[in-house]
Amino acid sequence: MNRRLVVADDVVGAVSEAAARLADALERAARRGRASLALSGGHLAAALCERLAVAPIPWARTDVFQVDERVVPAWHPARTATVLRTHLGPGADRLRPMPVDDPDLEAAAARYAAELPFHLDVVHLGIGGDGHTASLFPDDPVLDVRDRAVVPTGVYRGHRRVTLTAAALGRARLVVWLAVGGDKAEAVAGLLAGDPRLPAARVATPNQILVVDRAAASRGPLSPARRPR
Repeated sequence: MNRRLVVADDVVGAVSEAAARLADALERAARRGRASLALSGGHLAAALCERLAVAPIPWARTDVFQVDERVVPAWHPARTATVLRTHLGPGADRLRPMPVDDPDLEAAAARYAAELPFHLDVVHLGIGGDGHTASLFPDDPVLDVRDRAVVPTGVYRGHRRVTLTAAALGRARLVVWLAVGGDKAEAVAGLLAGDPRLPAARVATPNQILVVDRAAASRGPLSPARRPR
């Protein structure tokens, strides 16, 4: 497994760098015919999507999926699909939102899994201070699911979620992580070290790029780093 660390000077630089890596990978994937992108939510989702919206991405040949979604009403401000639709520009028309309005979440997850490519071309992931990624949280039994690509989770911070599994994320051709802030430094260092206690470390995609700002890299063994291409 190759987790490459890229350290930007600040949050704006990290978001720009992550967007550039995602756009470049999608452009290369689209040369093969079609490209697939899975996007996460989080506090940087809007800024990242705005960068992607103006990037030279062949949206007509790109399918956009969600990494995870909260089980909340469509109007709820915590709904990631709303953020993606609002900020992704031309890419919003390519979005396939997770069907979390379905009262049968198991059936909804199975339907979404049927739409999902077996190998996603590019996945954007974040990492929480507790080491979670997507909606794969510490101690949730879905962490051990290997035979499904999409599953509903237990309750975390007041909401159930639907998420791609570690197995599905591990089949992606490229994962681009984006993490900023000193509160992420310990989790970033653990991810780089492959700490098995972290849910994020279960994402076994062979090709991974971890884009962080200097604050998030403050405990990383490779900080500060050059910007490998």
